[in-house]
Amino acid sequence: MADPHRVVVLVLPEVIPFELSIPHRIFGRATTPAGDPLYEVVSCTPDPGPVPTTADFEVNVERGVEELAGADTVIVPAAYRPAVLYAEGRLPPQLADVFAAIRPGARIASICTGSFFLAAAGYLDGRPATTHWGWTDRFQQLFPSVRVDPNVLYVDDGDVLTSAGVAAGIDLCVHIVRRDHGAAVANETARKSVVPPHRDGGQAQYISRPVPEAQLATTSAARAWALGRLHEPLQLRDLAEQEAMSVRTFTRRFREEVGVSPGQWLTQQRVERARQLLESTDLSVDQVARGAGFGTAQSMRSHLQAALGVSPTAYRRTFRPDGHRAPCA
Repeated sequence: MADPHRVVVLVLPEVIPFELSIPHRIFGRATTPAGDPLYEVVSCTPDPGPVPTTADFEVNVERGVEELAGADTVIVPAAYRPAVLYAEGRLPPQLADVFAAIRPGARIASICTGSFFLAAAGYLDGRPATTHWGWTDRFQQLFPSVRVDPNVLYVDDGDVLTSAGVAAGIDLCVHIVRRDHGAAVANETARKSVVPPHRDGGQAQYISRPVPEAQLATTSAARAWALGRLHEPLQLRDLAEQEAMSVRTFTRRFREEVGVSPGQWLTQQRVERARQLLESTDLSVDQVARGAGFGTAQSMRSHLQAALGVSPTAYRRTFRPDGHRAPCA
């Protein structure tokens, strides 16, 4: 067993306690089938000792920022000091030195408005990123070179990852576990924390909007029906019929509830099904494409490339660490 991947959580003044706890909870519960830990999670802060939070208590952090030099992954939860960061988009010299101490080559991720720290430190220049939906406009104003996506739960840009607000930090950390160790480990880690291994839609479903009319039915039955038939050709009218709605009403209601159109949602689910089949079965690429509902291998390749940036064969190679190779069409 190799040494566990070392995750260092950077705790800054006025940290949000919930978000601070997420990396410890998710990475701390990721294990091999034999029960060996896959990650070592530690916290550090620029001035070891009591650190104020946004709640009515402090947290005591014993380790200093020298821990950053040995980090494989650094996680930056949201914190609301220094004020100059949110007012002017810059870090005071001491904090800039802290980010400069991160080991070159380390992966770095933020939760919620922790992205402001990453942007101010230069990690997001010219790159895609997200943050809490309530802060995306301010984020874009302060950091115009960042390609802000206000609609997603997280953005994975390789060595730098950012998440939307609060609980989206859970989605991000589970995603990192999946990226590192595959779907089976990520699913089991999520199960231990009683959270979904993958959430549908993006931030749009959490932005305040007028409450839908009470007499309109939910679209959940149509979604459940579709998930059992992803391998079949599904039309929008098929989903609308499950809820006894017109296509127009169903489309509007679906977007209100899920945050994306029915077509976008179906594609997301088929990509997810393809990922599962590529990771866990010996089916050929053609068979995976049919099983996920893409019809042809070329269609699946196009959708996986757009969603994940890799081909089916490359994705399978990444997530089959045992070296096993299924036949490819």
